[in-house]
Amino acid sequence: MRKQYFTLLVFVAILALTSFSLVSAQDPVQISFWHAMSGSRGDVVQGLVDSFNAANPDVQIVAEFTGSYADTLTKALAAVRAGEPPHMVQVYEVGTRSMLDSGAIVPIAEVSGGEFDPSLFVAPIVNYYSVGNELSCMPFNSSTAMLYYNKDVFAAAGLDPEVPPMTFNEVYEMGKQIVESGAAPGAISFGWPAWIMEQMFAKHDQMLANEGNGRDALATETYFNSEFGVQVLTEWQRWAQDGILIYGGREYSANDPFLAGEFAMLAQSTSSLGGIQKSATFNLGTAFLPRLEGYEDAIGNNVIGGGCLWTMAGFSEEEYNAIWRFYQFLAQDEQAIIWHKGTGYFPVTNAAFDALDAEGWFTENPNFLTAFDQILKGENTVAASGVILGDFVTIRDIVGAAIEEAVVNGVDPREALDAANEEINQLLADYASLVESD
Repeated sequence: MRKQYFTLLVFVAILALTSFSLVSAQDPVQISFWHAMSGSRGDVVQGLVDSFNAANPDVQIVAEFTGSYADTLTKALAAVRAGEPPHMVQVYEVGTRSMLDSGAIVPIAEVSGGEFDPSLFVAPIVNYYSVGNELSCMPFNSSTAMLYYNKDVFAAAGLDPEVPPMTFNEVYEMGKQIVESGAAPGAISFGWPAWIMEQMFAKHDQMLANEGNGRDALATETYFNSEFGVQVLTEWQRWAQDGILIYGGREYSANDPFLAGEFAMLAQSTSSLGGIQKSATFNLGTAFLPRLEGYEDAIGNNVIGGGCLWTMAGFSEEEYNAIWRFYQFLAQDEQAIIWHKGTGYFPVTNAAFDALDAEGWFTENPNFLTAFDQILKGENTVAASGVILGDFVTIRDIVGAAIEEAVVNGVDPREALDAANEEINQLLADYASLVESD
């Protein structure tokens, strides 16, 4: 009887251990990942997540599209206040200051246990997101802006399709020839117009805010209405009034009219390259953003856009280990190359760029090299590293509205920018008061 009882206990113990093992195998560490990548970009994100999950059965990354960049940032901060943050959230560059001041993030160095090495990543990307000499987020989907152009329209207008404009005056003169020849109804449009304005400041090595462009301390004043800013917007207004510039709205709304041949040139994010190149029914060219005359000696550079992955506070060591493994996976050459080829975003590591170069990718796809060259040709001055502002999401909207006032409604550029700058500086003061009171 005792022997039978002992055998039963052993059987029960084995059964319990087996059940525990099965439960453990079926219950991987779940990591929530909020992102703002829709359409084909979202498909690439999900593909990377699926690959990681398949190779790491003890971890399950759950990727969730949470709307636009602005929506994702707003939802993430609201989730923090509600005590239910995601593990990881993709935030675009204008949310950098908000994330740093949220008190709800864990710096990448801490997540990695000190293993993260920023020198492995492309320098301008690290420079943008580093504040106080510390990089707090994981570089992921970095981009800049460049000029896309329709070579067929250029040829139809009697222009050399291999010689895109390099200056504002050349945009105007070539644009005038395009419109007058009937090759296209318009010459140029912008995606993310306010961001293109920010690019102009960085490219021409012009400071956009005090306190070291908001990197030394909270910025309290911006310079959108500086002489340089007024010059840029005055030129854009002239283009619009003479039928050269067609206002195409904000963000990516100008892409479709460009693809439809409504204008010959588009200043847009490099992240659109994959989609535009696949959809274009014409010969597509790319070039650097044009420079404003009188600033030929400026040593600035295009500034980084796109987003970074932020790790939220309040989770276990086991969860942070899983997150770090996912970050390491994304930084592998193979995954970084998949991301770049599938979206047009930069390969964020130096090794991935070298691997692409060695395989001849950039030789076969020179439009992708244009994007990368733009962030490497100039010098990484303070101005070229980009501006960091509190409530930058709202600020970009204000600047976007000022640009619309000038190029759509004919408002004097200085008047439009003066009004915008006054509103922005008040916003910065309100933000500083809020941060200081927390």
